[in-house]
Amino acid sequence: MTDVAHPLTELLCCPRCTRGKLALDSAGWSCATCGSGFPVVGAVPWLVREPPESLAEWRTRLGFLTRQLRDDAARIERELATVSEATPASDRTVQRLVRQSDACRDQAVRIEKFLQPLVLPGVLAPVQRGLGTAMPSEQGLTNYYVNLHRDWCWGDEENDASLTECRALLGNGPALGRTLILGAGAGRLAYDIHMQLEPSLTIVSDINPLLLFAAREMFAGHELQLYEFPIAPRAPADVALLRTLRAPQSARAGYHLIAADALDAPFASNAFDTVVTPWLIDVVGEPLPTFAARINQWLKPGGRWINTGSLAFNRAAFADRLSLDEALSVLVTAGFAPPELREATIAYMRSPASRHSRLETIVTWSASKRAQVDPPAPRRLPAWLTNSTMPVPRTASIEFESVSARVHAFLLALVNGERSVNDMARLIVEQRLLPADAAEAAVKRFLRRTFDASEQRDQY
Repeated sequence: MTDVAHPLTELLCCPRCTRGKLALDSAGWSCATCGSGFPVVGAVPWLVREPPESLAEWRTRLGFLTRQLRDDAARIERELATVSEATPASDRTVQRLVRQSDACRDQAVRIEKFLQPLVLPGVLAPVQRGLGTAMPSEQGLTNYYVNLHRDWCWGDEENDASLTECRALLGNGPALGRTLILGAGAGRLAYDIHMQLEPSLTIVSDINPLLLFAAREMFAGHELQLYEFPIAPRAPADVALLRTLRAPQSARAGYHLIAADALDAPFASNAFDTVVTPWLIDVVGEPLPTFAARINQWLKPGGRWINTGSLAFNRAAFADRLSLDEALSVLVTAGFAPPELREATIAYMRSPASRHSRLETIVTWSASKRAQVDPPAPRRLPAWLTNSTMPVPRTASIEFESVSARVHAFLLALVNGERSVNDMARLIVEQRLLPADAAEAAVKRFLRRTFDASEQRDQY
């Protein structure tokens, strides 16, 4: 039976058709307009455009991550044996390597238990490795992993500094009302805003299940134990530290966690009094004018957009690498009043166990919506990606990938444990794939890339 009284019902719209309202029943959330369904995973509504594809992506990344942790443990143990044979290692080195190896194995078990709804049955097969993952590396499970420890273990100074900047622009204005924290990450700023500034309702949204599931535990007042692996450990014992993550207390009622893509977010027009974007606008993957129009769409007239964090647009197209002055002018064009502004230099990721940290000059603004602007057009994928029954066109890029894959498969098939580089080069020449004066160098380059890839630690 549909729960029409659910407090989120009037705030949500379908991320697939962008028109229908969502309602909750025993199977999850569903859209009455297009019939799409959206599951609840680990007590978190999964309100993304294509839930099966999204969940498959995160499950594959989780499988890669836990496998990599176990591979790292085995590699450390091999290194320890080699070091001990070649040059006797000091007791501290041995203890450090043993500690790190044990921690990697234990971390894999802890993460699998913690993210149990996403665990893939069985072992990742080579075909899954070959198919890879679709999300960019900056959206991996562990790219913001250190934020967990900063938010919920040792980062009081940094957490307080972030809240201070937001409070300075929020505290003297109207009540926050219904508030969306978009790109909430591990959730500490969302928690502090919810607890100390007391919005009437708080939506905590992110796309990363590891961060969302951790926030779920913290808001509920539970503890979570995971390892911190500092970039530059201060002492051998700091190479892997089992941290206990906890909130100061369980959160008061009135908050909801949602898995959503900020660029296909399931929020209705004029739904919120306040939208907060912490450390998001320069990594969201969309030009600021377009993203600002999205924020405008979700805010009520007079509602406020609070943005805080860096302005490091260095991965964007050159035209979109905005200065602060350019960003502020974008806000006015996107229907906002000239914002109130604060700048502050704060500590960033200053773990007590690491020698690595930095100072970051952050920008925080409060911009009120004074005019409605046209919302950006929904992002559209090709029909053959959304309709699994349609034929896939053989585009130029697919043709190029096809040829490359055949060449890679041919070269890898030549490796049988008996052939040398010269043997492989000769076969390539016989197949008329390359001339004789280029074949040997090409084989070496290919094998070197394969070897280098095996030595790298990917981000999942």
